Amino acid sequence: MFKRSGNRQYDELRPIILIPHFYPHGDGSCFVKFGRTQVLCAATLEERVPPFLKNTKSGWITAEYGMLPCSCSERTDREAAKGKQSGRSLEIQRLIGRSLRSVVNLRLLGERQIKVDCDVIQADGGTRTASITGAFVALSLACQKLMKAKKVTDNPITDHVVAVSCGIVDKVPMLDLEYIEDSNAEVDANFVMSGDGIVEIQACGEKRPFLEDEFEHLLNLAKKGRTELIEKQRIALGIKN
Repeated sequence: MFKRSGNRQYDELRPIILIPHFYPHGDGSCFVKFGRTQVLCAATLEERVPPFLKNTKSGWITAEYGMLPCSCSERTDREAAKGKQSGRSLEIQRLIGRSLRSVVNLRLLGERQIKVDCDVIQADGGTRTASITGAFVALSLACQKLMKAKKVTDNPITDHVVAVSCGIVDKVPMLDLEYIEDSNAEVDANFVMSGDGIVEIQACGEKRPFLEDEFEHLLNLAKKGRTELIEKQRIALGIKN
């Protein structure tokens, strides 16, 4: 049977750290750590929207994602040096943007945009899930700044959003996979969840098809992770119960 590092239980998250206001610049930032995976998230307010939203009285949330060259065991070239982003980076940053927009009333933002940058400084599995979880904190702080400046009257954020991976490794359903687990998983899934719903699920039978009851088990693990991650976000944002 596959043994998890640090004697972690199958339904246990890695040690999670969320540090708000990590950058002195920008309008909201958060350092997020899922075990050895570390991501810097920063939100920037812009008093403009993409052309397709001009004169619509609606705002926009978008994201950019990238991995620093030495974030993995082997150096990866900067995508800027290649002249284009990889398909993986584009797919992840679109996922982050969709996830954040799902819990924002864009009309309450007015015609302004918030860009959230997610830069991976160390990768050990779950960079997209860590990015979404930390990006929400950065976005929330940017929205708090808008309200403090009285540029918006009501908080445009309608709910929390977090993300966590789950998988089946050596026939055992597990929560929050690190790289060695992810690379050996028979079934791999990423769950993006709001406080009371599901935003997006990415699930794949890596080595075999998976059964409905196995998926149900993974979903229940993700729900457990959601509860714990939202509590971490609330603490980082100073939200009292």
